[in-house]
Amino acid sequence: MNPFFLLFIGLPTLEIFLMIKIGGTVGAFNTVILIFLTAIIGIYFAKLQGIQTLKSGMINLYQNKLPVYEILSGASIAIAALLLIIPGFFTDLIGFLFLIPFTRKIIFSSALKKNDVDINKRGDAIEGEIVDKKKDEL
Repeated sequence: MNPFFLLFIGLPTLEIFLMIKIGGTVGAFNTVILIFLTAIIGIYFAKLQGIQTLKSGMINLYQNKLPVYEILSGASIAIAALLLIIPGFFTDLIGFLFLIPFTRKIIFSSALKKNDVDINKRGDAIEGEIVDKKKDEL
């Protein structure tokens, strides 16, 4: 199935379905308040996580380490903030999963495990050695 169809038709349909179900249980006014409350709390925690990730990235840069995890975390926090701003319960759930550091590590490890391909198994690697020929200078 086309991913754009799922994104533009399926996701709003799911969000409307969940709003109707939850609104029928807790009431329409409480549902609207809950949607605003999750957006406010989510943006607050996204800000805290973003600052913490920025500090961790700066520490890695000062130690001459490449902050790969922090770059991925920063991007996922930005996506989480966007998902939390969009009204709906399913997008809020996915956004909160991206905000929690423990679940973020699980998501990263599963995504990177799928794309981990050994170069030598593909046969694209060319083996060789580097020979440095410098003239002796006296």
